[in-house]
Amino acid sequence: MRIRKICSLYSLLLVILFTGCHSQPEDVVQVNQLPDIYPDYTDVTIPVGIAPLNFSMSDDDFTTMDVTIKGTKSGTLHTNGDYADFDIDEWHQLLENNQGGDLLVTVCAEKNGNWTQYREFPIHISKYPLDEWGITYRRIPPSYEIYSKMGLYQRDLSNFEETALLINTQSPGMCINCHTANRTNPDQYVFHIRGAHGATVIHRQGKDELLKAKNDSLGGAMVYPYWHPNGRYCTFSTNNTTQMFHLAKNKRIEVYDTKSDVFVYDTETHTILKDTLVMKELWAENCPAFSPDGKWLYFITAKRQLYPTDYDKEKYSLCRVAFDVNTGKIGQQVDTLIATDRIGKSVTWPRPSYDGRYIMYTQTDYGYFSVWHPEADLWLLDLQTGETRPMTEVNSKRMESLHNWNTNNHWFLFTSRRDNGLYSQVYFASFENGKATKPFLLPQRDPKNYYRRLLYSFNTPDFSNRRIQTNAREMGIQIESDQRITTTVK
Repeated sequence: MRIRKICSLYSLLLVILFTGCHSQPEDVVQVNQLPDIYPDYTDVTIPVGIAPLNFSMSDDDFTTMDVTIKGTKSGTLHTNGDYADFDIDEWHQLLENNQGGDLLVTVCAEKNGNWTQYREFPIHISKYPLDEWGITYRRIPPSYEIYSKMGLYQRDLSNFEETALLINTQSPGMCINCHTANRTNPDQYVFHIRGAHGATVIHRQGKDELLKAKNDSLGGAMVYPYWHPNGRYCTFSTNNTTQMFHLAKNKRIEVYDTKSDVFVYDTETHTILKDTLVMKELWAENCPAFSPDGKWLYFITAKRQLYPTDYDKEKYSLCRVAFDVNTGKIGQQVDTLIATDRIGKSVTWPRPSYDGRYIMYTQTDYGYFSVWHPEADLWLLDLQTGETRPMTEVNSKRMESLHNWNTNNHWFLFTSRRDNGLYSQVYFASFENGKATKPFLLPQRDPKNYYRRLLYSFNTPDFSNRRIQTNAREMGIQIESDQRITTTVK
């Protein structure tokens, strides 16, 4: 009998420990307004399999939240605590049961001992799956003159697990540039290292190749890569990049190139394929990308200006040139798809959808380095009709850029500084029939605390169709060594 009483008391203490710390709704006042929550997940469209969309009240004076989610097809989910923290397994089951339907969210919140129930809001569950395991990105602090801590990471989108692929503490004094996979395939990727032991790292066929960081005949490093769909070729730009600081309060830094060109690299022969059509003497070519069928090479180009005085006169047009996969050569004629002398703006970061129908790009007032341009917005070019438009359904008053598609073309991600104007964060949106839905912020376990404390920007995110298997320690050893493959120029 004594043992039974002790067990009952222990069970009661556990209940108090896990449920007794937060009050339950009582004397609730209902209001006809939406709750002010962070992140703003009201009326967003999400895929089955995404991590729980946990959220808080934006006002810190709210101490307890009581949230109920009902599926329009079936199922209910409930949570009570400091913030809406949903069980991962129950969340996934609810999404699967309601694919193509809606989740109806009811929020009750306590402030100063008073409970308020807000108007119900929907979260839409797309009929289109994400078809991706997760994403990759670089996290970088806002430092300009020295290489402080930065790294390449991968994130499982079904939960909150983040793992490091490579951090520059494993290669002290290095700047780790962006990770680029071939159509979200982790079996083939490239990234660049700047510093005393600089290199261009190419991973293909299960092996890592470290190329010399610079080729004297090329005149610079291999920057802004984009893979050809056949995996043999990869296009890059080579850039002489510099920066300066603004005095105006709404802008902090300006990045521009005193010289840049576009070329194609043959991974089988370690040969750089140059062509004067994309390496003009008085022009700056940049940000190349292959078409999904591999028959076109897209890039941006601008007349070179006097730097730094005329930096804001440099405006890029979007062009393309044919590419012959059998010879590795580009065509004889450059076509201009969007001309700066017509729109009076600058185009950067073209990313074709994998079905070949659209090109999403960023438009700015000038230049190409859009992450420091608050006016940067996403635009969409329909290659079938030739029409182009601003993506007003996802744009904000602050920067949007560095976007990428998923392989089924029904989802895309991008970075934005809409949250606080200081750090770029990752957002997702669904896409159908040329239109996007309201974007949602990358979910985190406790999003308010996570994003408030994060002093890093997310940079060049992309989808990954499965987890990347790497050995960061071994890669660090290779980077620290002097063994490099020499490239030749043709």
